[in-house]
This record gives sequence, structure tokens and C-alpha cells, in this order.
Amino acid sequence: MAVVAVAGCTDSGDSGGDSASGELTKVTYLTAFNTFGREGYAYVAKEKGFFEEVGLDVDIQVGTGSGENMAALQSGAADFAPVDSTGYMLTKANGKTEGITAVAAVQQRSMVGIMTLDDKGITTPKDLEGKKLGDQNGATTSILFPLYAKLAGFDDKKVTIVPTEAGALGPALGQGRVDAIGQFVVGQPLIEKAAGGGTRKAVSLPFSDVITDLYGHFLLTSDKIANENPEMAQKFATALLKGMDYSINNPKESADILAKAVPETDVEVAAAEMVIMKTYTIGDAPKLGVVDADRVAKVIAILEGAGSIPAGKTPADFVKIDLAPKA
Repeated sequence: MAVVAVAGCTDSGDSGGDSASGELTKVTYLTAFNTFGREGYAYVAKEKGFFEEVGLDVDIQVGTGSGENMAALQSGAADFAPVDSTGYMLTKANGKTEGITAVAAVQQRSMVGIMTLDDKGITTPKDLEGKKLGDQNGATTSILFPLYAKLAGFDDKKVTIVPTEAGALGPALGQGRVDAIGQFVVGQPLIEKAAGGGTRKAVSLPFSDVITDLYGHFLLTSDKIANENPEMAQKFATALLKGMDYSINNPKESADILAKAVPETDVEVAAAEMVIMKTYTIGDAPKLGVVDADRVAKVIAILEGAGSIPAGKTPADFVKIDLAPKA
């Protein structure tokens, strides 16, 4: 994993470089987690010159998950990073992070879900009863699991959650130590490969099929950048989403571009992840990146109802709606 360097970050007082004059503003971006195929859109935006078009010189560094990414943004060690929206809202609402905000939706539908294999006999949520679910401590999947179970019509207390580190989830499932795992559903090709090279097929149970209002990742930045340099924040979001649009419509090329930057990339798996992500990225929104205040309010109500966040929060506590792309 790359070490995040503070020196790579922009001065928030700079409104963005002038690409015509060759003066580019340096900013640091963290991937959501690692360099899986689902992260290829940022590398596409850089390779295709989309960042440069808006006057930005972007240093893409390897993110290590939502908590670490939020900490890097809060400290100023990074300028932008995608973070699971639900995890972010839970963390911020409970006072575990501050000084950061969302400026766009990377995916319109949550990619959080449960993944199993076709030989486990789990095809519906209720089939999870009596089974073992591997998940990381404090993961969004585990936090939302009781609400998911209630809405899907099964008893969450009949499911044994086995604490499992992120890197051990695939092996735990493949080796039969658990029957299902908490996993972003876009990771299906990777899990199938880890479970036997495609001879066993993955089965996904997306939370978005049941809890329909949840967003996927939000693009986060610091309050300092959002307040003092909103133009640069919007330029970055526009270029990143342009990379996403290109990637979901050209998944093989996206995987090839990612492999140029990250040689160990499995191009076939990376392309397959991007194909799956297209549905979650677009959703029902008229364009990429849109964040709707009324919908965010519904998510807040869901989390309040689950007892996961204190009452009284508003969309403005989490998102700079005026900076997000408009429908």
C-alpha cells in the first residue's frame, strides 16, 4: 500500500490551474480500497487527460478503506477520496470524524451486500438463517444487517456473524469456514476466482434490493476545499465522473489502462467488475454524480430508524448539495 504524502496536496486557496498555460494544480486522490478493477475509472480519467483538461495534476494513491481515507482527508494528507456513503454518514453522525463533506455520488446505488457461492444453498435472504456470515468488525454490512433482515423478512439472530479481516473474506468463503461474506457486490468476479477459478459461481444479495434509497460511494473532500475552493472541487468531480462514464462504457479498455499503472492487475477480472458496476453507478439518476437532498433525508431516516445515528441530522451535515452535479 502506498503511503499518503501530505506534500502532494493542493493549497485550497488555489482555484485550479490553467491547462492552456500549462499551469496545473496538484491534488492527491485516494482510491476507495486497493487497486481493484472497480477503481479503474480514476486511472482512466488521468490517462485520457480529463483531469488535465480542467487544470489538475492528480496523484492517484492507493486507499486502504473508508476509515483511513476519511482520516487522510481530515488531516489534509489527501484532497479527494471515494468512501462508502453509509459508512461515512454513520461515522460522521456519531462524531468519529469531522471536517469533511461529500460533493458527488460515485454510485447511485449501494454496492454493499452479501456474497455466497452457488453450492451453499443460499439464493434468497431468508436462506441465511442458520448460516455463518463472515464480515469485518464495524463494517457497513454488519451495522445494517438487522435492518436488512427486518425488511427482507428473516431473523438476523439466527445468523452467526464471524469476525473476519478484509483480506481473509474470500478464502474463508472458498474454504467453507463461512457460508457467506459481507462484500461489495461488484467483487463477484474476484470472489469467483478466489473460490476456484470460476468453477463455483458467486451469488450476490445486494442490500439495495431491499434498502432502496442507499447511495454507493460518495466523493469526499475536506470542508476547507469545499468552502474555500468550490470551483476546484467541482472540476475534480466532473473529470473523475467523466472517467467513470468512459470506464463503464469501455470496461476492457478501462482494465487495460489500469494494468498500465498497476501491472499485477487481472485484466479479465477488472473488466468484469466494471461491467457489474455500471448498473450501480447509473441507477435511476439522469446523470452521473447527482445527489438529491430529499433522498439523503430518507437515508438519514433509515439510519435513525435503525438506531445507528442520533436524531436531528440533515442532508447539509453530510453533503454540499450546491456543489454536487445537478439532475
